[in-house]
Amino acid sequence: MADDMADDMADYVAVNKANWDERAPAHAASPDYGVRRFLDDPDHISDVVRFDRPRLGDLTGVRGAHLQCHIGTDTLSLARLGARMSGLDFSPTALRQARDLAGDLVDYHEAEVYDAVDVLGARSYDLVYTGIGALCWLPSVERWARVVADLLRPGGRVFLREGHPMLWALDEHADPPAPRYSYFEQAEPLAMDGGETYVATDAVFTHTRSYSWNHGVGEVATALLAAGLRLTRLEEHDSVPWNALPGHMVEDAAGQWRLRETPERLAATYTVEAVKG
Repeated sequence: MADDMADDMADYVAVNKANWDERAPAHAASPDYGVRRFLDDPDHISDVVRFDRPRLGDLTGVRGAHLQCHIGTDTLSLARLGARMSGLDFSPTALRQARDLAGDLVDYHEAEVYDAVDVLGARSYDLVYTGIGALCWLPSVERWARVVADLLRPGGRVFLREGHPMLWALDEHADPPAPRYSYFEQAEPLAMDGGETYVATDAVFTHTRSYSWNHGVGEVATALLAAGLRLTRLEEHDSVPWNALPGHMVEDAAGQWRLRETPERLAATYTVEAVKG
């Protein structure tokens, strides 16, 4: 087992890619992603982007890059709000779903996020967008921040809404959920082996191993500052757009989930914006 772990960690990207390649079709078919609503209604946008919209402002004509875009529901939503979007993901299976959904409205590229500048072009974007459940698959938030800074034009901004490291540190299977995992970035990843996913599906998965890393809010902010960006927003939220703690959360009309009792106890997501000088 130790040898297997060492072999996998030699290329964590390949292990995680196999995991996401297998899950992408199930996610596209799940009602939780609402692909059918996107196809039926040309004005429909995702619950994630609907939450972000007041903070995003007017996107008309903005050239944007969505890193780790998965099946592209948020990418398409940003395009429907007027941005000229490119999406990047390391999963060809996810990108097939994204292209089928968006048609010619979004330009998609297959690459690992740390290679984004080589693929998308330096100093090319007004907006770099990263959504929920993305940063946790990257071992170094400092390296990510340098990629973001290199993608942005002067005056461009990064918009990040991510699962809060306070939430990621909880053991969701404990009753009540309790801290179990590191809040802070560690050199060694959190190695998980499980056949589940975060949407409703009957699919059975064979690629069950994955590697992830938590990144503290302070670490993310500091990484962006060190990359030469200026912070313009740091906001924490008591909600998350999926049932992150089953049995302990309730859903509101906007598709956001909060603790059933005293939701102010948990920072579930956070938003960071930063501008390149």
